[in-house]
Amino acid sequence: MNLEHILVIGGTGKTGRRVVEQIKKRGIEPRIGSRQASPCFDWDNKDTWVNALNGVERMYVTYYPDLAVPGAKEAIESLTYLAKELGVKKMVLLSGKGETEAEVCENIVSNSGIDYSIIRASWFNQNWSESFFLDPILSGEVALPMADVLIPFVDANDIAEVAVRVLLDDAYNGEIIEVTGPELITFRDIVKIIEKTSKRRLNFYDIKLEQYIDGMKKMQIPNDVVWLIEYLFSHVLTNPKNQLVVNDVERVLGRKAKSFLEYAQETAKTGVWN
Repeated sequence: MNLEHILVIGGTGKTGRRVVEQIKKRGIEPRIGSRQASPCFDWDNKDTWVNALNGVERMYVTYYPDLAVPGAKEAIESLTYLAKELGVKKMVLLSGKGETEAEVCENIVSNSGIDYSIIRASWFNQNWSESFFLDPILSGEVALPMADVLIPFVDANDIAEVAVRVLLDDAYNGEIIEVTGPELITFRDIVKIIEKTSKRRLNFYDIKLEQYIDGMKKMQIPNDVVWLIEYLFSHVLTNPKNQLVVNDVERVLGRKAKSFLEYAQETAKTGVWN
């Protein structure tokens, strides 16, 4: 099997670009699946899919913004069918812990007849430096619901390293791998850690979910993003499956997962929170 025939769908996203970097370190040049790439891959334009998948033998798949959103099931179903038709031998799907809708997508892949691995990830550390929690940190005013829910935040670099390992190593075929950080941590704890590592004053407010959703709507955040955030807070964070630390990062990589403090110390040095 020619390992250079690898496609990374979402290859410019939080985990995808890290997967691309990790693959390149192994001397392999993967194909990037994005709207800007050539050949182009656009989830909203199936006409782009054939060229993007042509000649591909292994693929890492992330769905934007999340497998839980309406339309994800149908997209994954169509992509998986096409991948099998075009001779793709293996799929690695990034999924979410505790998401019923995501598990439907997992089943599509696992029942396809293609070799596969599923990576179920907890919330990313990088949501605080590359995504929707960054702006409140920069403003110094952080208002979030469910301030004391315990979450095993996981680092995107750990996810990517695990993804590349299972993508290239067939010993993980047929496995569901759950990636979490090494500890359970609350939003309140996180803001204190970022405050300390960035040496900035941050005010934290524990608010109701309804207030948080109303605030996003007033900021004219797109409706699909508002829906997703409300779903994640109301259904996923409180799911008992998500309040568990799993040692699969250590099992696959032979080292402990990165802690939030380690992530925060490294991130503070970049100046992104200043």
